[in-house]
Amino acid sequence: DPLTAYRLAFATDTTSAFGGIIAFNREVDAATVEAVSAQFLEVLIAPAFTAEARELIAKKPNVRVLEVPLEPGFNRFDLKRVGGGILVQTPDLKNISADELKVVTKAQPTAAQLADLLFAWRVAKFVKSNAIVFAAKGQTAGIGAGQMSRVDSTRIAARKAQDAGLSLTQAVAASDAFFPFRDGGGCDCRARDCCDYSTRWFDA
Repeated sequence: DPLTAYRLAFATDTTSAFGGIIAFNREVDAATVEAVSAQFLEVLIAPAFTAEARELIAKKPNVRVLEVPLEPGFNRFDLKRVGGGILVQTPDLKNISADELKVVTKAQPTAAQLADLLFAWRVAKFVKSNAIVFAAKGQTAGIGAGQMSRVDSTRIAARKAQDAGLSLTQAVAASDAFFPFRDGGGCDCRARDCCDYSTRWFDA
């Protein structure tokens, strides 16, 4: 439900969630509006709002509401400005399913860990490279983004989890980074920091 999803997402990083835009992919009810209104909010987006939610939003000053229906189609191209022109590329629309995964480690992930890996991988697609996403029990536990070093992104993600009071024990991790050798995931540096967790790297 949208309220649970919001609370789990908000708990991951309450500092970065200050202000801005919150979007949902399903109908928003009054309880969810009450929850998101507890933080500074400028724009609220969802495919639909209940009558009670609309009535409650109307009482909130300076909150812009957009009702955007979910469309089955996707943009065919992703455009980026570059010096002297525009880079046109196809977007990453692939959503991996469990039957497409190949486990190459001796330890076999549980069904819950596989579900977390698929969730983390979907989140990682929308995190600026080098992206590191820790997830556990259907929740992002820590996100590290936009660093030149994947190890630094891992440190940031682990610190974010620690700051939020979220455990990385038995967490899984997803990344868009290339791991040519052992330190690729920053596992060694995290071990030196005495961070106790078990990861399943799900690399691009």
